[in-house]
Amino acid sequence: MSTEVERARGLERDGIQTDRVRWNLSPAVLYEEAVRRQEGLIAAAGPLTCRTGLHTGRSPNDKFIVREASSETEIAWGAVNRAMEPGQFDALHRDLLASLKGKELFVLDCYAGADPEYRLPVRVINEFAWHNLFCRNLFIDDPAAAEAASPQFTIIDSPSFKADPSRHGGKSEVMIALNFAKKLVLIAGSSYAGEMKKSIFSVLNYLLPMQNVLSMHCSANIGKGGDTALFFGLSGTGKTTLSSDPDRMLIGDDEHGWSDRGVFNFEGGCYAKTIRLSADAEPQIYATTRRFGTVLENVVIDEQTRELDLDDDRYTENTRAAYPIAFIDNAVPTGQGGHPQNVVMLTADAFGVLPPISRLTPEAAMYHFLSGYTAKVAGTEKGVTEPKATFSTCFGAPFLPLAPSRYARMLGEKIARHNARVWLVNTGWTGGAYGVGKRMKIAHTRAMIRAALSGALDTVAYEVDPIFNLAIPVTCPDVPSEVLRPRSTWADGAAYDVQAHKLAQMFVENFKTFAPGVTAEVLAAGPNA
Repeated sequence: MSTEVERARGLERDGIQTDRVRWNLSPAVLYEEAVRRQEGLIAAAGPLTCRTGLHTGRSPNDKFIVREASSETEIAWGAVNRAMEPGQFDALHRDLLASLKGKELFVLDCYAGADPEYRLPVRVINEFAWHNLFCRNLFIDDPAAAEAASPQFTIIDSPSFKADPSRHGGKSEVMIALNFAKKLVLIAGSSYAGEMKKSIFSVLNYLLPMQNVLSMHCSANIGKGGDTALFFGLSGTGKTTLSSDPDRMLIGDDEHGWSDRGVFNFEGGCYAKTIRLSADAEPQIYATTRRFGTVLENVVIDEQTRELDLDDDRYTENTRAAYPIAFIDNAVPTGQGGHPQNVVMLTADAFGVLPPISRLTPEAAMYHFLSGYTAKVAGTEKGVTEPKATFSTCFGAPFLPLAPSRYARMLGEKIARHNARVWLVNTGWTGGAYGVGKRMKIAHTRAMIRAALSGALDTVAYEVDPIFNLAIPVTCPDVPSEVLRPRSTWADGAAYDVQAHKLAQMFVENFKTFAPGVTAEVLAAGPNA
């Protein structure tokens, strides 16, 4: 039986009825298809620029998990993990497939998970050629091996299909539906390509902890001495920027697993924010926006000259570049590293009151991991037009199907077993809250992280912040001492105190959810409201 016939039968099993299927196309051919179908424009320096229309960020309120017997007792149901009935999913599946009948589709066989012991073969079926290229960039690109292994999860992605809330049980025309029993993800009504990568991230966040692997929303890199570091944080906090360090090798920029063998990347590419990207401050990421193979989302392009304007936010603040990790010169080819010696928790504090760096005790590490404080940066989600203080447990609540305590317990055990140092780093505002203060200088943040990872902060003196109960280094190489103390950067110390106590109280109120399940020592490691 020919490969093409086998492939066709494979899609028939998925319910796809069309003979216009393009399998595992190269980036060059996907470029041609995207341009032919008027899905995007080729910029002067080579990247493919595409628009996502109305949806320029994730739609968290339109994400659902099917309530079925194999996973029902494991899922932490609630505002994040919204339940969908099997009958509603089946109706959505039938209707979506009917809408694709006879259409030209693009199929990619790929992997998620760089460690061969834990990799997940994934099949992506796309209505758009550029979405297929996005997935080729972001997942691990080995179509022949993935196809031979047969997919363990399939994504069917149809931006043109509009869900019917009354029939399918959703809230709008957008729906992202995950069915663990059928090993299937359906994405309808949104052209935002990030929904695909985050759907598989949610899948791995369910499957891997069952295998004693901690799944993490973090970036990771390795120093010249072989030391691995993790960087936790939500979108916009600096995971991609800070892990792309020319003096360290990049494992990955967003999603990782921590097994008994060490750390491994889930992805084969990076998905970096590009708004006001600087060639000086972020040279490696900037360079990817100037080369063939990169997909740019919602970046403004001059239709005559095809020149890019990375400073223009007319479509969204959430402009993005999706590129293979090999575009970063010092990326780790295997996507794997050893057990972390340092764990950095990144927060973008919109109140401007948290210290730029502080060292956490094991108890404080658990407190701040469960808290997951940061700010939603403009444009990352629909309806967010300016930074907004939020708590996202484990720095990734929207993607965690299991109870947060499960991930936190695993992190605590691994930190203790491998004696990792833990740091809280504020990449947000200093000298005042958002609108008054300024964003922390990248150069200062890089200097602080460099000092932390090198051990330079192991021998300096520390003082404890009386409000946040955090140990702050008194000095740090290449950083003015006043920057280390947030109160000293404010023109009005009394105003700082008001804002600091306000945020501390928010921490305390938020943590009441976790208080019954943690030790007294963890509770005591939090702020003094």
